[in-house]
Amino acid sequence: MIDRAALLGGVPMKALSLVLLTFQNSALILIMRYSRTMPLVNGHRFFSSTSVFLNEVIKLAISACVALHDISSNAGPNTSAKSILYELVTGMFAGDSWKLAIPAALYTLQNSLQYLAVSNLDPATFQVTYQLKILTTAIFSVIMLGRVLSTKKWTSLGLLTLGVAIIQLPQDTAEVTIEDSMTGEEAKIGRRALQQAGALGTLAVRSMLASATSTEQRLYIREDKPVDPDNQNRSVGLVAVLIACGISGLAGVTFEKILKQSPPSQKPVSLWVRNCQLSFFSLFPAFFIGVCWVDGREISEIGFFAGYNFVVWTAIMFQAGGGILVALVIKYADNIAKNFATSISIIVSALASAYFFKFQITLVYMIGTAVVIGATFLYSQPEAQPPIKTVEYEESDIGRHSTGLESARPLMMMQPMRSDSAEIERAESPPKRKP
Repeated sequence: MIDRAALLGGVPMKALSLVLLTFQNSALILIMRYSRTMPLVNGHRFFSSTSVFLNEVIKLAISACVALHDISSNAGPNTSAKSILYELVTGMFAGDSWKLAIPAALYTLQNSLQYLAVSNLDPATFQVTYQLKILTTAIFSVIMLGRVLSTKKWTSLGLLTLGVAIIQLPQDTAEVTIEDSMTGEEAKIGRRALQQAGALGTLAVRSMLASATSTEQRLYIREDKPVDPDNQNRSVGLVAVLIACGISGLAGVTFEKILKQSPPSQKPVSLWVRNCQLSFFSLFPAFFIGVCWVDGREISEIGFFAGYNFVVWTAIMFQAGGGILVALVIKYADNIAKNFATSISIIVSALASAYFFKFQITLVYMIGTAVVIGATFLYSQPEAQPPIKTVEYEESDIGRHSTGLESARPLMMMQPMRSDSAEIERAESPPKRKP
């Protein structure tokens, strides 16, 4: 239930949560991008696998603190701390909670792909393209949950895809300058061919050097220079963000399906305990696959926290706090307000990318962004419900003259349940025995 009247220091929680979510969505991508392109820290760049692992550790700690606070608030005054901690632990591992390991592993892979994407895409393009997770979530919900989408929602999903496709055009058209038009198409093609040949030659030389040197020399070649934002592989970044969108939709729908298939006799689990479960099961793939298997050799040689500084820690904290802010918005606002915050963050990211990362805001980019934002709002609009016709029951002869329970039941089904009608239903039905 949405609580719109809650206040914090005299400020409505709805407005505060929206402002914080907008700031977090905008700043997170910018900080993540800068952390992958900033000058090296002591000659090294941090490993994204370690940041993903620490992100899950921090989320687990925050969720556990909030869950313990909720448990202690509902417990008696004489409840010991050991009992509160025991209730949290038993709630995390009760029933079929082990099934959450599947979406947890998917979310871990998604976070890793986000780092790969922002390393090769500007924040503005990443922010808009990442909205395709709405499309993937809808498709997986239809396939896995049998959900039926209306024509309006399918139309909005089509517009969303069209807008993201339009966004990809500026990177090609922005290179067509006045000089290109004066020198002709042949000169433009030749210049691009030379650039591609030079990139391939550089890659070949670096590969030969890497195969002929020791491990220490290979690390030096990889880490001796800052990442040049102008020489990023846009195709790699685009593929990474598309896969991340697909995994995001699959993880979300899988998580929802697991919750719906939980036994009805199982004790209800709070939102913060669910966050604890996801973060706990995410630690295993983040550590054993990312830290140990992918980057284990380099981490053992240069250290777990190599390349860390204030910027990296800020990016980790912002990413860990994103889920909490979304939970606050869902509790104190609504889905439309969340989309409004996301739309503002897209605009802020574009302006900041133009200022800090020399991103060119073209007319085509503005059109594509407008289409994506409009499609997002269209998809979040509630479906029109048919009007409830209570007049037929109120004006019928049975409803006016009869006082039996049969005549009252249709009207109670069409109107909100009142206390007197609830008493009638309880008196009519035999009491249920507790198992």
